[in-house]
Amino acid sequence: MSRGPRFPVSNKRSTLPGVGQLSFFSADARGPRVADLAGPLCGPGQAVSFGRGTAARVSAVVPDRWRADALLAACAERGVEAEIATSDEGSPLVRTAVRADLVPLAAGWLRGAVKAVPPDFELDGPVLRLWALVAGRAVPGGYLMGLDPHAPDTHRSLAATLARAGLPATLVGPRGGGPGLRVSGRRRLGRLVELVGGPPAGCGPEDWPVT
Repeated sequence: MSRGPRFPVSNKRSTLPGVGQLSFFSADARGPRVADLAGPLCGPGQAVSFGRGTAARVSAVVPDRWRADALLAACAERGVEAEIATSDEGSPLVRTAVRADLVPLAAGWLRGAVKAVPPDFELDGPVLRLWALVAGRAVPGGYLMGLDPHAPDTHRSLAATLARAGLPATLVGPRGGGPGLRVSGRRRLGRLVELVGGPPAGCGPEDWPVT
């Protein structure tokens, strides 16, 4: 397995509660928001603008039907209409309606037509949960948060953002089953479990983080 650089935890980690404590940043700590759809964009999800930036759509190709169903339900919880289609490769494709309230999200994640991590982007439990829904899976020695293979410039920025959330991770390349960020160690996995909450319906034990 390929081993990439580890990214240090920023000082912001000291403001986060330890594993086992109720976390302000966990998936259950606040109500769902449209901005949580940044989670799929951390993985292979895409944002597209329409009408000269007056509307936008978020979409994500996922490998499993349970992921598509869970993401569709997450969109509904946020008042965002979405549908499940089929990608050109035959995988489930979840795509939202074209909406004006998705414009800020798309604008933050696009530099022209190129996907980019917003400079002020921070992770919390709901965003992490949707990232795991779309592209997370267990791997030997930890849990892999999948990255977008078509947007390599986002990988290091997301690694740094994950570290600021108290989850320093190893950047794993394609030879190691990536691209992705591998969270390992009992304490860090416990932190991840605390943040993302329990597994959604249909999720197998190999698809959701456990301690």
